[in-house]
Amino acid sequence: MKQVLKDIKRESRTRTPYRAKQWFKWLSPGLSYKRWLLLSATGVLLVGLGVAIWTKLTPVFYILEFTKGFLATITDLIPNYISGPLVVLAGILFVFWGQTRSMGSIRDALQPERDGELIDALIQRRRLHRGPKIVAIGGGTGLSTLLRGLKAYSANITAVVTVADDGGSSGRLRRDFGVLPPGDIRNCLAALADEETLLAELFQYRFRSGSGLSGHSFGNLFLTAMAEITGDLERAVAASSRVLAVRGQVLPATLTDVNLWAKLEDGRRIEGESSITEARGKIAEIGCIPENPPALPRVLEAIEQADAIVIGPGSLYTSIIPNLLVPDIVRAIAKRKVPCIYVCNIMTEPGETDGYTVSDHVRALDRACGDRPLFDTVLVQNQQPSAQALIRYAQKKSHPVDLDRDVVERLGRQILLANIMSEDPQSGSVRHNSVRLARVLVRWFEQQKRS
Repeated sequence: MKQVLKDIKRESRTRTPYRAKQWFKWLSPGLSYKRWLLLSATGVLLVGLGVAIWTKLTPVFYILEFTKGFLATITDLIPNYISGPLVVLAGILFVFWGQTRSMGSIRDALQPERDGELIDALIQRRRLHRGPKIVAIGGGTGLSTLLRGLKAYSANITAVVTVADDGGSSGRLRRDFGVLPPGDIRNCLAALADEETLLAELFQYRFRSGSGLSGHSFGNLFLTAMAEITGDLERAVAASSRVLAVRGQVLPATLTDVNLWAKLEDGRRIEGESSITEARGKIAEIGCIPENPPALPRVLEAIEQADAIVIGPGSLYTSIIPNLLVPDIVRAIAKRKVPCIYVCNIMTEPGETDGYTVSDHVRALDRACGDRPLFDTVLVQNQQPSAQALIRYAQKKSHPVDLDRDVVERLGRQILLANIMSEDPQSGSVRHNSVRLARVLVRWFEQQKRS
């Protein structure tokens, strides 16, 4: 029992400074509430003054007389040096109690499932909305990994996503309904959404049984249905973003039904994104049908307003380059003189980048853009995976992407080295770490801004 009482006392002692600290946060600049609170108080004062003038000050006179008599009685019973401080203290307590309860009620209404303070949410919202305008270009799991980290630094994120996927659930929906493939867009929406909500988990749910449903994700079906209802994928994505409370926006690179083709060094011509990787050949040239698809206007607008542009990470030929086969996007990036960085893959991909070095990735991107360099810096992983991971990947004919520094620098690119990798100790699989990757990129943006 004594220990319980001690814990209660300790908690009350620590809780009081915490509450005081939280209240001082309400004085932070930029919250955009103090000015309106002052305006409301001024309005109440003006209403009272107007009523007093209207009634020729009669109510004011009687109220002042009553107050004068009441205060005289109080000071006769209790000396003013005691009654005065007591009344001030009571007023402060009432204000504190009333404001605490009112803010608590607002917090419960706006954040029913969260334990955090409303002021912390407001400060975080202000910080995120003041974050840099970042355009991230890519597709697949690489782009969604990047977005999951970046959303902690800014709410002004635009993800430009490839629509060339023709495999899996996306490919089936594309063939059955004639819609653009929603899979990569779905992953990016889920990555930018509030991950604590059930809606984001529902969006990623994949059916494992059922005639016709097996293999489909709920998000893909939802986006397909929304595209049918709204008329196109752009409106469907916008509606889904509001449902998921997405930080930023996700945009398809084009609304044109695009199919990839690739010429291999052995002379074969392969059509279809999934067929290119399955062909297991070395890619000599890549393009799309139809040629030169138009970009989505909102994508070009986002690039024009961007403070920084990130290309990748992701599969070089099937996730990143398809976006650069849209000439409007290439021209818009080249025109925009802001920091632009390419996040190179950690491992080579069988059927796409067998034996590729960092410079090979850079050259492939330059060729896709008509030999027009779009980025000035390459972010490269600076540590090797474990021996277990290397053995696992070697069995799949995949190896770390070697950094040929001299060649990359001759191509006019700066090299940014950092540990941006996560490794699963159980399976030995290697992935980009969303937190580390975002932290490195944001620091790089800030350095570029200062220089």
